[in-house]
Amino acid sequence: MIDIKYAGICHSDIHTARNEWGGGTKYPCVPGHEIAGIVAAVGSEVSGHRVGDRVGVGCMVDSCGECEPCRAGEQQYCQRGATMTYNTPVGEAVQPGGHTLGGYSTQVVVTDNFVVTIPEGIGLDAAAPLLCAGVTLFSPLRHWGAGPGKRVAIIGMGGLGHVGVKIAAALGAEVTVLSQSLSKQDDGKLFGAQHYYATADKQTFKDLRGHFDLIINTVSANLPLDDYLRLLRVDGTLVLLGLPEKPLSVQTFNLANGRRSLAGSMIGGIPQTQEMLNFCAEHGIGAEIEVISADQIDQAYDRVVASDVRYRFVIDTATM
Repeated sequence: MIDIKYAGICHSDIHTARNEWGGGTKYPCVPGHEIAGIVAAVGSEVSGHRVGDRVGVGCMVDSCGECEPCRAGEQQYCQRGATMTYNTPVGEAVQPGGHTLGGYSTQVVVTDNFVVTIPEGIGLDAAAPLLCAGVTLFSPLRHWGAGPGKRVAIIGMGGLGHVGVKIAAALGAEVTVLSQSLSKQDDGKLFGAQHYYATADKQTFKDLRGHFDLIINTVSANLPLDDYLRLLRVDGTLVLLGLPEKPLSVQTFNLANGRRSLAGSMIGGIPQTQEMLNFCAEHGIGAEIEVISADQIDQAYDRVVASDVRYRFVIDTATM
């Protein structure tokens, strides 16, 4: 059992609460999969956590534990379907309402294998968004080898992108931000980006052709993928994290020319989530946040949709 101290607001919370993903929301809905708090009680067989520990819960609270991805610590790709922190059916015997209820609450009970330790080097409030946004960026940056000698571009400087810039820079990569405008350029440089370009300027796509080893797209808009694929070097990869509403199209030639790859990624497994938190604590990385009270959630949702936040909202659950 965890006493929740802070719960981050993810755009997924908004889509779910407002039933914007194909009518799949189960009510009553309690969103929140960026949970930071203190262990209040443990079962008799729990050995990895003790009462008083600083802990976090991310996007998942269970998986089958038996399939190949689960055995490899990649529970997010569970072949039977991971149990997500909220809005996932679990049966009446497990929880009233028949589905998981998330972190916009004062307490939560989670199986110990899906609870991670938040190191002392990160405040609980700044750590909360790392449970989703942090690992969502850390996972592809690790998987595709961001580091010294690699040129990495982050598309978008929002709630996901700003964390990606910090992590990529800490990994030692040469980091470039590709944003619609230069309005957040100073922030980008402060977070570790060496370069910052406006994608509204067509010259950007001429100047950077064939430049990057890895491009991480954090936005959910229907971008012209061919323009971005042409920015990759030979064997470069464009990774999609955003989930646009409409299908994306791409000219096959832009993949074949340069042996480029188009890929996707989603969050990370529990071991990698812990690795990410340890890495962020070591490098002093936390999300840039605005802490709000519970009665400001509706206003915060509207502001997220309007891109009026720098860079993540976090709910102080003591106000609930």
